[in-house]
Amino acid sequence: MKPKRRRLTFVLIGMGLLGAAAALVLAAFRDSIVFFYSPTEILAKALPAEQRIRVGGLVEEGSLEKVAGGTVRFKITDLAETIPVTYTGILPDLFREGQGVVAQGRFQEGVLKADEVLAKHDENYMPPEVADALKKSGQWEHMKDAMEGAGQIPKGAAK
Repeated sequence: MKPKRRRLTFVLIGMGLLGAAAALVLAAFRDSIVFFYSPTEILAKALPAEQRIRVGGLVEEGSLEKVAGGTVRFKITDLAETIPVTYTGILPDLFREGQGVVAQGRFQEGVLKADEVLAKHDENYMPPEVADALKKSGQWEHMKDAMEGAGQIPKGAAK
């Protein structure tokens, strides 16, 4: 075998091994990757029930309901669409209606069954995913004006 052909063979074998390694890494990550959606995106897609997702939005005013056994029901909205959420456990101290929240779980039978709920950490913070979802749905200006009017953020602070 000529040296040029031998080099080409080694390069091809190396590229094949690299491709196989990349495929194995991607297969391993597939189970642990959690995609972020807004309520509008969830209602527009048909998601498999076993797929873990993150949903970001605002806790809809008047939707928080505490049920026996430590279960809480509330609705997440991006001001265009709303989805119901159930969560069993202790909510973050800063969780309340009208504030930004990200819930992680599985969307089954039209309800997000959350196993983790994350809330904002100060009065000026909104999770970037929530802000992006609001901007995408065209509701950001309306929300920004409402937050400025309520004194939750300083005038002109939200871009």
